[in-house]
Amino acid sequence: MQMTERLEPALRDGTAGRKWRLGRDRGLLTAAGVLVVLASIILSVSATPLSYYDISQIVSSGTPLAIAGMGQTLVILSGGFDLSAAAVISLVNVSLAALPPDAVTSPVLLLLIGIGIGALVGMVNGALIAFLRLQPIVVTLATMFILQGATLLVMDKPGGVIDASLGEFMGSEVIPGFLPMTGALILACLALWYWLKATPFGIALYAVGGDADSARSAGIATRRARFLTYVLAGGFYGLAGVCVSGQTGAGDPLVGNPMLLQMFAAVVVGGTLLGGGRGGLTGTVIGAFVLVLMVNILLILNVSAYYSTIAESTILLLAVLMGALHRRSELAENLRRAGTRFSAWREGVLARQRTTDVKRLALPRRADGVPADGVRVFGEGQGASLIQRLGRSRPAILLALPAFISFAVVLLATEFMLGNTLLNGNYYNTLLVLSCFLAILALGQGAVILTGGLDLSLPWTIALAGILVSGMAAGSNVELIYAVPFVLLVGALIGLINGTGIVLLGLSPIVMTLATNGFLQGTALIYSGGTPDGFAAPLLRSFMTQRVFGVTPVVIFLGLFVLAAVVLLGRTAFGRRVYAIGNSARAAALSGVPVKRTVVMVYMLSGLCAALVGILLSGLSGQASLGMGDEYLLPSIAAVVVGGTLITGGRGNYAGMLGGVLLLTALQTLLAGTTFPTSVRSIVYGVVILTAVIALRERR
Repeated sequence: MQMTERLEPALRDGTAGRKWRLGRDRGLLTAAGVLVVLASIILSVSATPLSYYDISQIVSSGTPLAIAGMGQTLVILSGGFDLSAAAVISLVNVSLAALPPDAVTSPVLLLLIGIGIGALVGMVNGALIAFLRLQPIVVTLATMFILQGATLLVMDKPGGVIDASLGEFMGSEVIPGFLPMTGALILACLALWYWLKATPFGIALYAVGGDADSARSAGIATRRARFLTYVLAGGFYGLAGVCVSGQTGAGDPLVGNPMLLQMFAAVVVGGTLLGGGRGGLTGTVIGAFVLVLMVNILLILNVSAYYSTIAESTILLLAVLMGALHRRSELAENLRRAGTRFSAWREGVLARQRTTDVKRLALPRRADGVPADGVRVFGEGQGASLIQRLGRSRPAILLALPAFISFAVVLLATEFMLGNTLLNGNYYNTLLVLSCFLAILALGQGAVILTGGLDLSLPWTIALAGILVSGMAAGSNVELIYAVPFVLLVGALIGLINGTGIVLLGLSPIVMTLATNGFLQGTALIYSGGTPDGFAAPLLRSFMTQRVFGVTPVVIFLGLFVLAAVVLLGRTAFGRRVYAIGNSARAAALSGVPVKRTVVMVYMLSGLCAALVGILLSGLSGQASLGMGDEYLLPSIAAVVVGGTLITGGRGNYAGMLGGVLLLTALQTLLAGTTFPTSVRSIVYGVVILTAVIALRERR
């Protein structure tokens, strides 16, 4: 009976047409209301009334995001996340642009090619997630970078030509003056969705997202449902890539990158519940056009495009918060607890005040009016609570050994292929200088992963820190005295915002840090005007590039940092709390561990480490640049996972993370010394992290 009750919400959503409930469709109705409001604003601020042409252009511009968002919604409904969606769009775009001229002139065939590429990627993701039972986050993050590398192999810069028939097809009208082809594609996708909802697959999709264990116990083929979900989602991404190709008429290896944040925003705005089990594709379509109309309003009002990522991030967070404002949500529970604590604190203060007044009247007084027996008015009876420290089993040294053994193999391969490596002190000095960035990030990202989270705000935390320190120092050593502490404080503040949103508002770490990354990107663009100025102080450049007795000063700093990191995670109460939370946050809380405060501190540590990396990177290159942190996101996760840390948290150590850092940096150095193109680096990173995760799973 209990199992049936747990599956009932999912099964009810899977057969939505049988019973309509206002509470369940609150997100959809809210999104529709916001869409109407934005449309009214556009009508009021437009100089001329909107014509059919204007509306069809809005529909066409929003179609790729709406269709891609549909695919992402399917994955989220099943309880997963797909970070490779945007990369699939880029791969489809360049693949169609790289076709020989006049090789494929049928728009239908081009559609099938794009959908097939996306479905193939979905098959790979689905097989790894459903049958090998790997975490969707790490699988799709790794495939994202593999796909980005493959995209660059196909086309390393914008170019190519897509057959004009595709553009003509996308620009045509199914019903002249009423329904453009892009709108018909959206309606066709929605029709497919409503048919699927009534099938056993649709019911299984909601059941798996609602409670996978109960669904499995009820006889539902959960693995097959997950696999088919990723295949179908990949097909949607492929179709979105075809739509983009029809609009652009050319290839661009980066065309899909900005759509990742937009997809999540569209899904959440449309009322789909992160974590699975509730929502639908109709709301996502509405959410996508909410974002499109928001961008159009900014354009009409002549607001800088730099604010677009901030607007998208704001919409994403507001939508998540609105979805969390229900009676049983974590946000509502936190608000109730805060109100209860405030009431208890107020009553306690009043009670102590009444008791104190009585005591002051009853006790004999000295000449100065102080009670004769010296009773403490405040803090009386207060004592330090005893917090049980959860012991953690120390990770076996075998967890770190594979990374160091692989590092040794890469060293031997470098000696064999490039020569003059094993006994070359300059090589090791350079290797450690290049490793310092990942080694620092591994501490922050590793601590976050050990708690079961993930920090996706690192790229633009790094970039903003570099831009700030370069602009504030402006080549002056004296200015570093306040510039460096200020930037480190900014990094800690970013982590504080991330941690607060996660623990107090109950937001998903992925959504919170992804939205923060969008905020930071917009902030960096606005602050720098799109072109960062200033340059690193000479002292900072010397710290990163000069050598003293054959050793760069940052190498000595790295040694001290590694020692401090090992002690922090392995020998302090903070480290023990991190492991306890990663093993079981509920058990840790019941044992007296301050879970929320520790999680906030973990994200502050991650922000601090990212800011430090931004400072050091600006010193190495001499100045900051936009996007300078983009290439460090996956390596920061890969180094942690390759070093033996479980992506789900609770197991790992910094020694293993350092081994992963050295392995990836040595591998990068080896690849840089060969004739392999730079795109191979992303593919290798993705393959390495997938291999490490699979290997760790087999040893569990």
